[in-house]
Amino acid sequence: MPLYRDEAVVLRTHKLGEADRIITLLTRQHGRVRAVARGVRRTTSRFGSRLEPFTHVDLQLSEGRSLDSITQAETLTPFASGLGADYERYTAGTVMLETAERLVTEEKEPATQHFLLLVGGLRAMVSGDKGPGQVLDSYLLRSLSVAGYAPSFDHCARCGEQGPHRWFNPSMGGMLCSTCRLPGSASPAAATVELLGALLAGDWPVVARADQRTLREASGLVAAYLAWHLERGLRSLVYVER
Repeated sequence: MPLYRDEAVVLRTHKLGEADRIITLLTRQHGRVRAVARGVRRTTSRFGSRLEPFTHVDLQLSEGRSLDSITQAETLTPFASGLGADYERYTAGTVMLETAERLVTEEKEPATQHFLLLVGGLRAMVSGDKGPGQVLDSYLLRSLSVAGYAPSFDHCARCGEQGPHRWFNPSMGGMLCSTCRLPGSASPAAATVELLGALLAGDWPVVARADQRTLREASGLVAAYLAWHLERGLRSLVYVER
Protein backbone atom coordinates (compact mmCIF):
# COMPACT_ATOMS: atom_id res chain seq x y z
CA MET A 1 0.00 0.00 0.00
CA PRO A 2 1.30 3.52 -0.79
CA LEU A 3 2.98 5.38 2.06
CA TYR A 4 2.97 9.11 2.71
CA ARG A 5 4.27 11.51 5.40
CA ASP A 6 2.65 14.59 6.83
CA GLU A 7 2.47 16.84 9.86
CA ALA A 8 -0.72 16.63 11.85
CA VAL A 9 -2.56 17.70 14.99
CA VAL A 10 -4.55 14.98 16.73
CA LEU A 11 -8.16 16.16 17.00
CA ARG A 12 -9.96 13.18 18.46
CA THR A 13 -9.60 9.47 19.22
CA HIS A 14 -11.97 6.60 19.85
CA LYS A 15 -11.54 2.93 20.60
CA LEU A 16 -11.50 0.23 17.96
CA GLY A 17 -11.53 -3.38 19.05
CA GLU A 18 -9.46 -4.43 22.05
CA ALA A 19 -6.19 -2.58 21.42
CA ASP A 20 -6.59 -0.17 18.50
CA ARG A 21 -7.83 3.38 18.12
CA ILE A 22 -9.19 5.45 15.27
CA ILE A 23 -7.37 8.79 15.25
CA THR A 24 -8.92 11.86 13.64
CA LEU A 25 -6.17 14.17 12.39
CA LEU A 26 -5.88 17.59 10.82
CA THR A 27 -2.88 17.29 8.51
CA ARG A 28 -0.92 19.97 6.73
CA GLN A 29 -1.10 18.56 3.19
CA HIS A 30 -3.96 16.06 3.28
CA GLY A 31 -6.62 17.91 5.29
CA ARG A 32 -8.72 15.83 7.65
CA VAL A 33 -7.64 12.20 7.87
CA ARG A 34 -9.04 9.28 9.88
CA ALA A 35 -6.47 6.59 10.50
CA VAL A 36 -6.06 3.45 12.59
CA ALA A 37 -3.29 3.23 15.19
CA ARG A 38 -2.91 -0.48 15.78
CA GLY A 39 -2.01 -1.67 19.27
CA VAL A 40 -1.88 1.87 20.62
CA ARG A 41 -3.86 0.96 23.75
CA ARG A 42 -1.38 -1.69 24.81
CA THR A 43 1.20 -0.69 27.42
CA THR A 44 3.92 -1.91 25.08
CA SER A 45 2.76 0.27 22.18
CA ARG A 46 5.58 2.03 20.35
CA PHE A 47 3.35 5.09 19.90
CA GLY A 48 3.08 5.87 23.63
CA SER A 49 1.30 9.19 24.17
CA ARG A 50 2.16 10.55 20.74
CA LEU A 51 -1.37 10.07 19.40
CA GLU A 52 -3.36 11.83 22.11
CA PRO A 53 -5.51 14.93 21.36
CA PHE A 54 -3.59 18.23 21.08
CA THR A 55 -0.36 16.52 20.01
CA HIS A 56 1.44 18.00 17.00
CA VAL A 57 3.09 15.06 15.27
CA ASP A 58 5.09 14.01 12.24
CA LEU A 59 3.47 10.88 10.80
CA GLN A 60 4.00 8.18 8.26
CA LEU A 61 0.77 6.56 7.06
CA SER A 62 -0.20 3.85 4.65
CA GLU A 63 -3.27 4.33 2.51
CA GLY A 64 -6.21 1.99 3.02
CA ARG A 65 -9.58 1.44 1.40
CA SER A 66 -11.66 3.13 4.11
CA LEU A 67 -9.13 4.07 6.80
CA ASP A 68 -5.42 4.75 6.54
CA SER A 69 -2.99 3.18 9.02
CA ILE A 70 -0.39 5.02 11.08
CA THR A 71 2.97 3.30 10.80
CA GLN A 72 5.25 5.89 12.43
CA ALA A 73 4.67 8.86 14.75
CA GLU A 74 7.13 11.38 16.17
CA THR A 75 6.08 14.17 18.53
CA LEU A 76 6.83 17.68 17.32
CA THR A 77 4.98 19.71 19.97
CA PRO A 78 3.21 18.13 22.98
CA PHE A 79 0.58 20.85 23.42
CA ALA A 80 -1.40 18.67 25.85
CA SER A 81 1.35 18.94 28.48
CA GLY A 82 0.95 22.74 28.51
CA LEU A 83 -2.84 22.67 28.69
CA GLY A 84 -3.58 19.82 31.09
CA ALA A 85 -2.86 21.78 34.28
CA ASP A 86 -5.05 24.77 33.34
CA TYR A 87 -8.77 23.98 33.09
CA GLU A 88 -9.67 27.23 31.34
CA ARG A 89 -7.01 26.83 28.67
CA TYR A 90 -7.72 23.12 28.26
CA THR A 91 -11.45 23.61 27.69
CA ALA A 92 -10.78 26.46 25.25
CA GLY A 93 -8.35 24.19 23.44
CA THR A 94 -10.97 21.45 23.08
CA VAL A 95 -13.25 23.97 21.37
CA MET A 96 -10.46 24.73 18.91
CA LEU A 97 -10.03 21.04 18.08
CA GLU A 98 -13.77 20.50 17.60
CA THR A 99 -14.04 23.62 15.45
CA ALA A 100 -11.22 22.45 13.20
CA GLU A 101 -12.88 19.07 12.75
CA ARG A 102 -16.23 20.65 11.92
CA LEU A 103 -14.90 23.23 9.47
CA VAL A 104 -12.56 20.92 7.55
CA THR A 105 -15.20 18.65 6.08
CA GLU A 106 -13.39 17.27 3.05
CA GLU A 107 -11.10 14.34 3.72
CA LYS A 108 -7.75 14.09 1.91
CA GLU A 109 -8.07 17.63 0.52
CA PRO A 110 -5.38 20.23 1.37
CA ALA A 111 -6.26 22.45 4.34
CA THR A 112 -2.93 24.14 5.00
CA GLN A 113 -4.39 27.41 6.27
CA HIS A 114 -6.61 25.62 8.78
CA PHE A 115 -3.66 23.51 9.94
CA LEU A 116 -1.31 26.47 10.42
CA LEU A 117 -4.04 28.45 12.17
CA LEU A 118 -4.70 25.61 14.62
CA VAL A 119 -1.01 25.10 15.41
CA GLY A 120 -0.56 28.84 15.92
CA GLY A 121 -3.66 29.05 18.09
CA LEU A 122 -2.57 26.14 20.30
CA ARG A 123 0.89 27.66 20.61
CA ALA A 124 -0.64 30.97 21.75
CA MET A 125 -2.93 29.14 24.16
CA VAL A 126 -0.02 27.27 25.75
CA SER A 127 2.27 30.31 26.00
CA GLY A 128 0.02 32.04 28.53
CA ASP A 129 0.81 35.51 27.19
CA LYS A 130 -2.81 36.15 26.20
CA GLY A 131 -6.12 35.33 27.83
CA PRO A 132 -7.52 31.94 26.80
CA GLY A 133 -10.91 33.43 25.95
CA GLN A 134 -9.36 35.98 23.62
CA VAL A 135 -7.11 33.41 21.94
CA LEU A 136 -10.17 31.21 21.40
CA ASP A 137 -12.37 34.02 20.02
CA SER A 138 -9.60 35.14 17.66
CA TYR A 139 -9.10 31.56 16.48
CA LEU A 140 -12.83 31.05 15.90
CA LEU A 141 -13.20 34.24 13.85
CA ARG A 142 -10.12 33.49 11.76
CA SER A 143 -11.15 29.87 11.19
CA LEU A 144 -14.55 30.97 9.97
CA SER A 145 -12.86 33.45 7.64
CA VAL A 146 -10.62 30.74 6.18
CA ALA A 147 -13.72 28.58 5.69
CA GLY A 148 -15.39 31.36 3.69
CA TYR A 149 -17.54 32.88 6.44
CA ALA A 150 -15.52 36.05 7.08
CA PRO A 151 -17.52 38.44 9.31
CA SER A 152 -17.77 42.13 8.51
CA PHE A 153 -17.20 44.55 11.38
CA ASP A 154 -16.17 47.79 9.61
CA HIS A 155 -18.81 48.00 6.88
CA CYS A 156 -22.38 46.83 6.33
CA ALA A 157 -22.40 43.11 5.51
CA ARG A 158 -25.46 43.59 3.29
CA CYS A 159 -24.94 46.78 1.28
CA GLY A 160 -21.25 47.45 1.90
CA GLU A 161 -21.68 50.95 3.36
CA GLN A 162 -18.65 52.00 5.38
CA GLY A 163 -19.17 51.91 9.16
CA PRO A 164 -19.11 52.10 12.04
CA HIS A 165 -22.57 50.53 12.27
CA ARG A 166 -24.76 49.68 15.23
CA TRP A 167 -26.46 46.38 14.42
CA PHE A 168 -25.04 42.84 14.41
CA ASN A 169 -26.71 39.85 12.77
CA PRO A 170 -24.96 36.44 12.41
CA SER A 171 -27.19 35.32 9.54
CA MET A 172 -26.20 38.34 7.45
CA GLY A 173 -22.47 38.06 8.11
CA GLY A 174 -21.78 40.76 10.68
CA MET A 175 -22.61 44.42 11.17
CA LEU A 176 -25.58 46.05 9.45
CA CYS A 177 -26.41 49.67 8.79
CA SER A 178 -29.72 51.13 9.96
CA THR A 179 -31.25 50.70 6.48
CA CYS A 180 -30.32 47.00 6.26
CA ARG A 181 -31.07 46.17 9.88
CA LEU A 182 -33.13 43.00 10.37
CA PRO A 183 -35.50 42.26 13.27
CA GLY A 184 -33.73 40.50 16.10
CA SER A 185 -30.33 42.05 15.35
CA ALA A 186 -28.11 42.69 18.37
CA SER A 187 -26.86 46.17 19.20
CA PRO A 188 -23.37 45.76 20.70
CA ALA A 189 -21.41 48.62 22.21
CA ALA A 190 -19.00 50.44 19.92
CA ALA A 191 -16.09 49.15 22.01
CA THR A 192 -17.28 45.58 21.43
CA VAL A 193 -17.37 46.06 17.66
CA GLU A 194 -13.84 47.47 17.79
CA LEU A 195 -12.73 44.47 19.85
CA LEU A 196 -14.27 42.00 17.38
CA GLY A 197 -12.38 43.63 14.53
CA ALA A 198 -9.16 43.47 16.56
CA LEU A 199 -9.67 39.77 17.36
CA LEU A 200 -10.17 39.01 13.68
CA ALA A 201 -7.13 41.05 12.65
CA GLY A 202 -4.89 39.90 15.53
CA ASP A 203 -4.49 43.44 16.87
CA TRP A 204 -3.52 42.36 20.37
CA PRO A 205 -2.79 45.83 21.84
CA VAL A 206 -6.44 46.74 21.21
CA VAL A 207 -7.58 43.42 22.70
CA ALA A 208 -5.45 44.02 25.81
CA ARG A 209 -7.23 47.32 26.51
CA ALA A 210 -10.72 45.79 26.55
CA ASP A 211 -12.56 45.52 29.87
CA GLN A 212 -14.33 42.39 31.11
CA ARG A 213 -17.80 43.55 30.08
CA THR A 214 -16.64 44.17 26.52
CA LEU A 215 -14.83 40.83 26.40
CA ARG A 216 -17.95 38.97 27.55
CA GLU A 217 -20.18 40.70 25.02
CA ALA A 218 -17.73 39.96 22.21
CA SER A 219 -17.50 36.29 23.23
CA GLY A 220 -21.27 35.96 23.12
CA LEU A 221 -21.42 37.39 19.61
CA VAL A 222 -18.58 35.13 18.42
CA ALA A 223 -20.40 32.08 19.80
CA ALA A 224 -23.64 33.15 18.08
CA TYR A 225 -21.83 33.69 14.78
CA LEU A 226 -20.10 30.31 15.03
CA ALA A 227 -23.33 28.45 15.90
CA TRP A 228 -25.16 30.01 12.95
CA HIS A 229 -22.56 29.03 10.37
CA LEU A 230 -21.98 25.56 11.79
CA GLU A 231 -25.78 25.13 11.94
CA ARG A 232 -25.53 23.74 15.47
CA GLY A 233 -23.52 24.52 18.56
CA LEU A 234 -20.29 22.86 19.64
CA ARG A 235 -20.54 20.29 22.41
CA SER A 236 -17.28 21.45 23.98
CA LEU A 237 -18.28 25.13 24.10
CA VAL A 238 -20.65 24.62 27.05
CA TYR A 239 -17.64 23.88 29.29
CA VAL A 240 -15.92 27.17 28.50
CA GLU A 241 -16.44 30.05 30.90
CA ARG A 242 -17.67 32.94 28.77
